[in-house]
Amino acid sequence: MAAAAAPPQHQQAWWPGRMGAAFGPSFLCLVCLIYFIQGFRSFVWTAVSYQMKDMMKLSPSTSQFLVSLAYFPWSIKPIYGILSDCIPIKQRKRIPYLIISSCLSLLPWLILGLSQTLRTSADMLTALLIVQNLGSAMADVVIDAMVAEAVRSAGPEFAGDLQSLSWSSMAVGGILGNLLGGYALSNLPFHAIYVVFSALPFFQLVSCMFVEDSPKGYQSAIDEHKYVDSQSAVTAFSGKGSSETLGYEGTRRRKGTRKINKRRPMSKQAEANEKHNVSNNSSPPLSLRSAFFSLCTAFKQPTILRPMAWFFFSNVTIPNISTVMFYYQTEELHLEASFIGTARVIGWFSLIFGTYTYNRYFKRKKLRNILVFPGLLMPVLP
Repeated sequence: MAAAAAPPQHQQAWWPGRMGAAFGPSFLCLVCLIYFIQGFRSFVWTAVSYQMKDMMKLSPSTSQFLVSLAYFPWSIKPIYGILSDCIPIKQRKRIPYLIISSCLSLLPWLILGLSQTLRTSADMLTALLIVQNLGSAMADVVIDAMVAEAVRSAGPEFAGDLQSLSWSSMAVGGILGNLLGGYALSNLPFHAIYVVFSALPFFQLVSCMFVEDSPKGYQSAIDEHKYVDSQSAVTAFSGKGSSETLGYEGTRRRKGTRKINKRRPMSKQAEANEKHNVSNNSSPPLSLRSAFFSLCTAFKQPTILRPMAWFFFSNVTIPNISTVMFYYQTEELHLEASFIGTARVIGWFSLIFGTYTYNRYFKRKKLRNILVFPGLLMPVLP
């Protein structure tokens, strides 16, 4: 009697083990570190809030305005994704931008920690915080793109694993950041907290050196941008048949390309010269224009437009009063920094619980059915 069919290999192996085998330890470490830093940012931003209130003596409205201005780079995250996709640096689209973002995240905290003059100036403090958030937002976009590409290459069975790992790392960072932030405020000056936190962007910068960002596929991406640019003006605003037309024409074009390559074999030197010429003749505006038309085509789809509209109105209609609430908690309720940090930990534990629940019970269920329950609970929650 034939033996029973063995379960898939990815179900037999231990979860961290199969993740490491599928994506590589260096890539997983980079993903965990970046998301951990995103959560651990509460460690240093609590110090920023206390500095604005106690040292700079800013009013709640002024502090709220400066913090909202400092977080503006997070509102334009799609721009970083377009730049990373359309303007590669040395034929690489991810790691160079991660290196740039790590430097932008590292330098402002070092400057704030070492210069008292800049640290006590509202204008310079806001400017440096904007630069720091620019680096953090760019790193968030780039690592999201790398996660999506890695999942696409590994297969659909890993669709929710990397996301669960990412959110779990962020939750762990948030828990430690809030717990240690209150302790640090009681034992360290503000400038020391800034310098200590700058070690994490430095580790992020070093970790980028161990992750490969292969330039393979760069030439085909340039050719695809050229073709899409010639077709997108017709299909982006036509309202029908855009995806089918592009898919059919792209397939026909690739078949024609393979036939031409079979008829005209090229030497290695000629192929290298051809790649060099095409790379020099390809201009960034061409790729940016193709990306713009692709976005227009995507926004016409109801499955994308409706969730985007929901996120837009949910953020517009709910005011951000986090800094004002911080003043109320410290000035009116007289809560200590350690208590505020401990209270915020509850939210991060909820994130871990939600991540585990989704990965354990809901990962293979329809997204529409999953979103019904949060949509019903959110209006009744305070």
